[in-house]
Amino acid sequence: MSNVKCIGILTSGGDAPGMNAAIRAVTRSAIYNGIKVKGIYRGYKGLIIDEIEEFKTQNVSNIIQRGGTILKTARCAEFRTPEGRKTAYDRLVQHGIDALVAIGGDGTLTGARVFAQEYNYPIIGLPGTIDNDLFGTDVTIGYDTALNTIIECVDKIRDTATSHERLFFIEVMGRDAGFLALNGAIASGAEAAIIPEMSVEKDQLAEMIENGFRKSKNSSIVLVAESEVTGGAMGVAERVKNQYPQFDVRVSILGHLQRGGSPSAQDRILATRMGVAAIDAILEDQRNVMIGIQNDNIVYVPFSKAIKNDKPINPDLLNTLRISSI
Repeated sequence: MSNVKCIGILTSGGDAPGMNAAIRAVTRSAIYNGIKVKGIYRGYKGLIIDEIEEFKTQNVSNIIQRGGTILKTARCAEFRTPEGRKTAYDRLVQHGIDALVAIGGDGTLTGARVFAQEYNYPIIGLPGTIDNDLFGTDVTIGYDTALNTIIECVDKIRDTATSHERLFFIEVMGRDAGFLALNGAIASGAEAAIIPEMSVEKDQLAEMIENGFRKSKNSSIVLVAESEVTGGAMGVAERVKNQYPQFDVRVSILGHLQRGGSPSAQDRILATRMGVAAIDAILEDQRNVMIGIQNDNIVYVPFSKAIKNDKPINPDLLNTLRISSI
């Protein structure tokens, strides 16, 4: 059994709906198991500048339904330096924190991995990112809520697209991952998705315009993942305007709408399960692993795999979109 008496918890990088549910679960599971909890504000930055306070069960009351993160989040260039990480380690020792739970995405876990290796320090990661781009877990905290936000927005945009017989390109988040764009397109009944993982998407776009928009539909919606590979919605729309000047093209960039809002039931349950599992992992003397979920089972994924391996897109989903959008 672990001899951890006190843990720290932080959120870092972009916020994601469900982070508060994870904070709540980690805190209460730790207290249930007789472990003290220290909340670290503003991620790794707060660790360095000593924004740390003890958390009791009441600190996490009435937060499971709230979006964002009560611990705040911030980027921290200093933590990328050896000197910054040394200061962070000294703070952990000063506060008697024996292990750390870090909630965030790729950048958060990358920082955790480097720190853990340098100081042989136990860290458990929780995948909190709307992009769903971490390897080793079927879904990440915040992804389901963001997906629901996207389809709600697309449903509204479709009303005006149909009324004016327009071709809409809607840009969604995801950085270099197309999960939000592809599954958002399927769920909202869009005609196509332009994602960075599929180099043939330009052909799909041309097929949609020539066979769908011209012949059978008076309006079309295409979801575009924000990425240098796709060129974003503005880039795709510009290409279409040049090639098909007869179409009335519009662009809508959803932006940070996708990050906000009360987490869905699925994200609350996922975050709670992962938060409890993080404490289980600490009690089992696990270290430097991300809590993941595969086939509805909790798994431990080494940081090196979660960060370095690209999460693949299921090609069957792309085919499903093609078939269902004719």
